[in-house]
Amino acid sequence: MAASPDSDVNSTTIPLWRSVVWLLIDMTLITIMQAIVKAEGETYPAVQLVFLRSLVGFISVAPLMWRHREKLTNLSNIRTHLARVAFNSAALTCNFAAFAALPLASVTAIGFTRPLIQLVLAALILGEIVTRTRYAFTALGFLGVLIIVQPGSIPWNMGILAAFGSVIFGALAVVQTRKLAGESTVVLMLFYTAGLTILTSIPAAIVWVPIPLSEAPNIILVGVLAQLGQYCWLQAYQKQESRLLAPIGYLSIVFSGVAGWLLFGEIPTLSLVIGAAIVISTTLLATPAERWFKSKVRA
Repeated sequence: MAASPDSDVNSTTIPLWRSVVWLLIDMTLITIMQAIVKAEGETYPAVQLVFLRSLVGFISVAPLMWRHREKLTNLSNIRTHLARVAFNSAALTCNFAAFAALPLASVTAIGFTRPLIQLVLAALILGEIVTRTRYAFTALGFLGVLIIVQPGSIPWNMGILAAFGSVIFGALAVVQTRKLAGESTVVLMLFYTAGLTILTSIPAAIVWVPIPLSEAPNIILVGVLAQLGQYCWLQAYQKQESRLLAPIGYLSIVFSGVAGWLLFGEIPTLSLVIGAAIVISTTLLATPAERWFKSKVRA
């Protein structure tokens, strides 16, 4: 999952409906990818799938890497770049492991808490100021997660731990990305793609499970869908305000829920619906509520 661009968009915006279409196509492609990961995750280790996914991306952007090779070999903040890639590698591996072990909709719903976690980590690591209102909404968001996972009635298996690991490592990756605010977007993308491939290659080799030719198309498709989804996502956000598209992004839980029901017989529970509604509501309402409280204080 990528972080939304700044809400200050180009002056040449496009109709909202066109951006929404691109975003819906992205959700469709990513949901299919998640379903394949869930199916293949029962046979192949998560880190192996992450490596193969990144390898497809690496091959697709190799010509661009060669063109920008001087920038990639002369980075002044290499430690932050490496930390960003390391956290993203851990986040993706946890994410793939979670999809293999849990219902698709549950993993998606837990993933919605990432913006709330980012607030806390940004305050602790970057020294950003977080209001009491934000902390209150973060606590409400975790209440929604507890309703989803139902501690006490559902065993805390590796799938749930992996889902939370994906959120935490993903949030840490975003914090590292903020430290690279002045870096070129192209450089960020290329270093990430190359770094992810290299970093996951060794653990993938250690746990490697041979892939028969009959399974190869599905594995390759994971990487292809991820790249196509990223392209559609960029098309959606490149010339549109993120505040207008952010609410649409929460439809991904509907896509995941339908895919889980049709392909794996996963019937969404009432606790999932209630918990997801709380998580989504707290994420959407945090900023408006913070502005409202500030206006009351000033008045």
